[in-house]
Order: sequence, then structure tokens, then C-alpha cells
Amino acid sequence: MTTNPTPPPPAPQPPSYTPPAASAAAPSASSVPASPAASATQTDAVKPPLRIVLTILELAALGAAGSAVLGVLAAALGLGLGMLFVFGVGIFVLLGLVYGLYGVAWFEVRRVGGLYGGQLPDLPWRPQTHPGFGGWFRTVSRQSVDGRMWRVLLNFVLACVAGTIVLRLFWGIVWSVFFAFSEASGQSIVAGPFGAAMSAEWAPLVGILGVLAAAAGIVGLALLHRLLSRTLVMPDREAELSAQVRTTSAQRAGAVRAAELERTRIERDLHDGVQPRLVSVGMTLGLAQQKIDSDPAAAKALIGEAHTSTKAAITELRQLARGIHTSVLDDRGLDAALSALAGRSHIPVQLDVRIDPSASGAAASCRDAEAAVYFAIAESLTNAAKHSRAGECRVLVRSREGALWARVEDNGLGGAQVQPGGGLDGITNRILAAGGTFRLDSPAGGPTSLEVTVPCAS
Repeated sequence: MTTNPTPPPPAPQPPSYTPPAASAAAPSASSVPASPAASATQTDAVKPPLRIVLTILELAALGAAGSAVLGVLAAALGLGLGMLFVFGVGIFVLLGLVYGLYGVAWFEVRRVGGLYGGQLPDLPWRPQTHPGFGGWFRTVSRQSVDGRMWRVLLNFVLACVAGTIVLRLFWGIVWSVFFAFSEASGQSIVAGPFGAAMSAEWAPLVGILGVLAAAAGIVGLALLHRLLSRTLVMPDREAELSAQVRTTSAQRAGAVRAAELERTRIERDLHDGVQPRLVSVGMTLGLAQQKIDSDPAAAKALIGEAHTSTKAAITELRQLARGIHTSVLDDRGLDAALSALAGRSHIPVQLDVRIDPSASGAAASCRDAEAAVYFAIAESLTNAAKHSRAGECRVLVRSREGALWARVEDNGLGGAQVQPGGGLDGITNRILAAGGTFRLDSPAGGPTSLEVTVPCAS
């Protein structure tokens, strides 16, 4: 199967595929932290009085329902540990618990973001860097030690504890109100706070103080919750900048590597294809020149041969230029370019493209994203045609939350790996340079699937 817009390297490579280490390090679009300036402006999106009220209500809700969530998680932890040595079943419970913890942490980030920060960067799920069950196991294991996830979970637990106290303080307010009017019962001695007996004359004063103390405690817990959330959930600016530097460095390295691979491919294609053909044209014309007087018929045939070779060289140059950049991308968009790609493929391709037409090509970042996705699909189809022995391929392209997502599947033999200088290496570096992520799953025996996600902010 082949869908090769660009002349692929002639050297055969074993079918393989593996997400490069660089791609593993590359953060997804959603995981890229917001800029410090953006975070600062988002922090005060809700006015302080309303924010305090919302915080109190959320704490009360967590105090009522949070204990149930924590109970379920604790039960899952106990069940997993208890069954850890029963045919290894417990390990699957613990792995499932990681998903539960991640879900709670994701909710907590969204809750705190909506309350204080507008939009905090989502808690990213660690990308799978190795195919198969082993790769999934390693991914879940790395997610289980994610420091940010545990900080967010700690904030959730503290919020639940604070919520429980808030509910008690609410009850304290109600009790204080009733106690303030206990003198109306006609009793001279009443049971005060903590069961202490006191004169009913002091009941109004104690009741009022009780209401004020409980209200102050509730507001204090709301302010403490805000302070803890800023510390535990909101990203540290230094960490933010460090992450941005790492992302930029990875993108720059990917861009440099992609450019180097592209240059090498162009040199190889020129050397192996066009250059020998042009040399042949020169030699043929030289022979024709020698025979033009003595044997005009033979000279005419040689000139015709040179003419044919020249047209073939021009065709190869056009194909080479198309491999550098496909003009149909600019003229008709990604959908049409992929349709043409599928039409030239040696393997039947099921193409399913659903992208937002308003965002497609509307910005330079979208054009770059479309180009990166296009060449990733083209190279994947080429590799499948050359190595996978697949009978058919399926290509899915979607617009997803400010990004272009694509998946290429084939029913071939699998076993694809990223090798330096190979086609998958080129895909990896091109996607990394565009700030995207790359995932390859190709177990021995197949099938092979490749997913890429490239940011596309219109």
C-alpha cells in the first residue's frame, strides 16, 4: 500500500514503528501550560464577594459528597492491595484506581479553575511511548507517580475536610440562633456550648457570639481554601516557564532534525533519480552530435531518446517538488489533498475527514498543522505499502479542541519501529516541530495504528 506524495527513500526498512523519546517528552496541546500573564488575568475572573460565596457552597457540597468519593477510592485501594497476591488480580484494580484518581484530579482542576482561575491547564494524561500491553502498563505506572496529580488530589482531600467543617459550622449557626432565644423558654439555667450550664440571661449574647464565630470560621475556611488551591493546583510560574522552555527546545530539536532528514531525502532523490537521468541526456545528445553527419537517422533516434528522458526528468522534479510541499493543500485544502493521496495509493484507503471548514487554513498555524498531518499520513501510507503487506488502510482526520487529530490504521503485519533516518523518524520530527504529539502502536503480527495531534489555533 502506498500513498506517497513524495518519492520515498529506496532503502527498505523493516516494518516498525515506535514513538520516539522526543515525542514522549513533547507535551500535548492541552498540556501546554497557559502563559503566566494569562493565568494572572484569569485569576480574578470572579469578583471576591461572589467568589467567597461560591467557595463556601462548593465546600459544603464537597463536605456532603466528597467523603463518599474518598470512601470509594479508599475501598478500591484496599481491595487492590488485598487482592494483590491473588493471581495478580489486585494489580488490575490498582491500575483502574489510577484512572479513578486521575478523574478526580481532573475534576478538581476544572472546579478550581472555574472558581479562581478561569481556565487552568488540564491535567495531562501521560502519553503511551511503547506499544502493546507493556506500553500501557508503563504509561499508567508513570501516571500514578505524577506529582501534579497528587498535589491536586491533596487539595481535593483538604477541600472535603474543610467542607465537612463548614457543614458543622452551618449547624453551629443554626444552634446559636435557637440558643439566643432560649431565654424565652422561661428556664433560668440552660445548657450552653459543650454542655456547660449557664444562666439564661447570657444566652442572647452567647448566641450572637456563636453566630459570628461560626460565620467567621466559614469565611476563614473559604479564604484558606483559596490559598491552598493557589499553592497546590495552580501551576507555579517558574515551573510554567521551565515547561515552556522544555517544549520550545523539543520543538526546535524536532524542526532541526526534520529539516536535516528532508535535506538528506532531497539529496538522495536528486542523486539517485534526476541526476543520472540528466547525465544520460547529456551523453545521448553527445552521441547524437557525433552521428548527425554520418548517420542522421540514428542521431534523430538518439535525440528522441534524449527528449523522452528530459520529460521523465521533469516529471521526477515535479514529484520531488510536490514532496516538499503539495500545492493542492493551499489550493483546495487538506480534504482534497488527502483524497488525491488516497487515489494514488497502491493499497485501498478508506478516508474519513471531518474538520472544521472555518478553521481549516484560516491561520498560519492551521496551514502548518495541515501540512504536518498531510505528510504524516502520506509517509504512513508509504511505509504501509512498502513494509506492512496490508490489504487496506483507514485514515481518520478530525478537528479536536483547537487541534488536528489524525489516525492511520492498516491490517498489516505490524512490528513497525522508529529508526533514525527512516520514514517514521521523519514523521516524528515533523510532528514534534509543529508542537504536536505522536503515538505508534504496532505489535508484532499487526495491526498498526499511528495517531498524531497537531495544535491548530485559528
